[in-house]
Amino acid sequence: MKYKLIALDVDGTLLDDDHRLSAENKEAIAEVTRQGGRIVLCTGRSPQNSLPFMEELGLGGYVLGHNGAATVRVEDREVLHQYGMDARGLNPYIDYCRERGIHFDINTAFDMYVDNVENLTKEALYMYEHFRIMPASLPAWEDFREPVVKFTVFTKSDILDEAAREWGTWTQQYNILRSGEFFIDFMHPEASKGNALKNLAAKLGIEREEVLAVGNYYNDISMLTYAGLGIAMDNSPLEVKAAANAVTGTNNEHGVRDALIKYCL
Repeated sequence: MKYKLIALDVDGTLLDDDHRLSAENKEAIAEVTRQGGRIVLCTGRSPQNSLPFMEELGLGGYVLGHNGAATVRVEDREVLHQYGMDARGLNPYIDYCRERGIHFDINTAFDMYVDNVENLTKEALYMYEHFRIMPASLPAWEDFREPVVKFTVFTKSDILDEAAREWGTWTQQYNILRSGEFFIDFMHPEASKGNALKNLAAKLGIEREEVLAVGNYYNDISMLTYAGLGIAMDNSPLEVKAAANAVTGTNNEHGVRDALIKYCL
C-alpha cells in the first residue's frame, strides 16, 4: 500500500451531519487496516470523545486530539505529546467573552472546564451532550495539574465573526483557528494537525509521501498540505479544497470510503 499512515478528521469528514459513523466508512477502514494501513484520527475533539470511535472501529494506535495539541495512544490512553499553552495569557479573551456572554471552555488533554457547569445554557448543554462530553467548573489557574492545551469559544457565527475581527488586532501569542461555523480554538503557536501528523510520521518512520490525510475545514489545512496526498471533502469551504490535492464526496455520501477505495485499495 502506497499510503502507510492515513489521517482522518472526524466531524464533517468521517461522521455524517448527525455525527454517525456509516457502515460504508467502517468497512473501507477495516479493509485498509487489513492491508497494512495505519488509521489515525486527527480531530478538534478531545481524545476523551474521539477514542470511542477508534474503539468502535476496532483500532489501536493514536488519536491526534485538540487539533493536534495532544497526541494520545489508544491502548493505554497515555499522552505521548502535548503542546501546553500559556493559560494566563487567555485572561483578556476570557474577560472579553464574559463581558459579552460568549460561551467558552478550557481543555487539558482529557478534561474540560467551563465558568460554571451549573449555569450552562441550553445550547451549550446540547452541544456537550451531542459531543459526548461533560465539562467541570473552572478552577483557578494555580489549581491546574495538567497543561492547558486548548481554549474554545462557542457562539453564533455572526458574533464569532465580530470577535475574530477584534482579536485579529490584538498581539498574537496563540494559534487561533476557526474549527467550525460556531467555534474558534486557541492553542500553542506550534500546535496544529499538520505538526502533530508530521511528528507522528517521524516517530513511526513513515515518509511524508506515504501519508494521506482527509479533512473538511480550515483547521484541517495544515495536515492536508503536510500530507503526501491531502483530500478535501466536497462539503469543505473553497479555501480548504484549494489547499488539497484532491476532492472526494461529502460526509453524508461516505466520501471517506470513496477516497480510501480510490487511493488506498
